[in-house]
Amino acid sequence: MTTKPIKRHDAIQPISREHHHCLLLCWKIREGFKKNIETERIAKYTNWFWENYLKYHFSVEEKYLFPILPAQDKLVQQAIQEHSVLRGFFQTPDKTEETLTQIEQKLVEHIRFEERTLFNAIQECAKADQLQLVKEKVILEFDTEWEDEFWW
Repeated sequence: MTTKPIKRHDAIQPISREHHHCLLLCWKIREGFKKNIETERIAKYTNWFWENYLKYHFSVEEKYLFPILPAQDKLVQQAIQEHSVLRGFFQTPDKTEETLTQIEQKLVEHIRFEERTLFNAIQECAKADQLQLVKEKVILEFDTEWEDEFWW
């Protein structure tokens, strides 16, 4: 039995595309460990990704997307709590292999939750003006240039 693809509202599609870049980060972390790359090299890329991309992504979700649902909604509370946990891992100054493994695992789980559960709930109750505001705030360009492509 095949699973029917989720139809994402146009305004949320860019966030889903950003999630693809996040999943690529997770893949790069896994590949780095498979290739026995030094933790510092993987951490440097992870730090760059956080500072230049993911921190803003979380902010957009928290300021413009999550408030479409009530603040006390269990799904919103879960997403905010997961963001908090991930922030803690990303902001750890001296990342160990364990820290990077936690980032990889928790980020994959978080993205799956948002894509499969939270975004569906948001789409069901969102008004057009709320979705338009989300669309205006999403980063559409992602700079993938990184000199140390340790994952290849």
